Amino acid sequence: MSDSPIFPIFRFGGKKEGPALLISAGVHGDEYLPMLAVQNLIRHFENNPDEADSINGTLTLIPVVNGSAFALGNRCGEDDKDLARTCPGADDGTITEQVAAALSREIEAVDFYVDVHTGGTELSVFPLAGYVLHSDEKILEQQRNLARAFQLPFCWGTSGKLEGRSLSVARDANVPAIYIEYYGSHREASEATVGIGMDHPLVHGCLNVMRHLNLLPEEESTRISPEFVEDTRHDSGHMQICHPAPATGFYRARVKLGQRVGIGALLARITSPGSLESIEVLANRAGKVIVLRDYPRINKDDAIAVIAERYSGP
Repeated sequence: MSDSPIFPIFRFGGKKEGPALLISAGVHGDEYLPMLAVQNLIRHFENNPDEADSINGTLTLIPVVNGSAFALGNRCGEDDKDLARTCPGADDGTITEQVAAALSREIEAVDFYVDVHTGGTELSVFPLAGYVLHSDEKILEQQRNLARAFQLPFCWGTSGKLEGRSLSVARDANVPAIYIEYYGSHREASEATVGIGMDHPLVHGCLNVMRHLNLLPEEESTRISPEFVEDTRHDSGHMQICHPAPATGFYRARVKLGQRVGIGALLARITSPGSLESIEVLANRAGKVIVLRDYPRINKDDAIAVIAERYSGP
């Protein structure tokens, strides 16, 4: 474990030549499965020092990036800033800005980066590996390969113009990077409470990336061919702005995660607390539902669903 005043850092390998890989979790404080997955990786390599020493390159693991948000059990920390909108941060700023600055330095110091997420308390996300549509074709292809290597069923390439994210830091540093999304909400709570093992898709996916980069030797296993969708629109990938709720009230989904829908499909109904009348929310694009709110209360302008749609544009 390395010393850090901001978050715990664990480093393994470094005795053999190879790439430097960073895997982080806990950018948001209510996303627990990634934190447990990275903890499992740390425990595995600490309990198997010979395997850790045999790593070709360096593995850096950060299990809980945003300790302030974790302490609150919220997406954001005590300053109410979203770390995923605050990078590259500032060392003399608020707690989230300081965390963003420390995380940015770790990202800039490596050759490859994986940032692991879930939908948190209120959203559920179809298991996917995402990446930005980098302007450098070589880096973009490396990111596609990283996404494929993680071995989740869906890969999503989106705008390279969004700022404030861990992946925008990686983009600017020309570090090939992906982010992972894996369910959330009630499913996350049940899995996290029971506990996850080394065979969990998040743990196994991180090991798959290590094998893809030759940090670990390859193992024979059944491989899947993920579905790829890329969307060049300038705000694609911004999950929190899609299909905003028209009112505050009780929310009921009318589609399922992973379902394919057409334009105008009924996504949800919202009923106000003092009325039986409901408002329908309709799909404004066609494609696969990859994010869906999974919580009975909704506030006006909260995102309801994200639909992944192939788009290359003019």
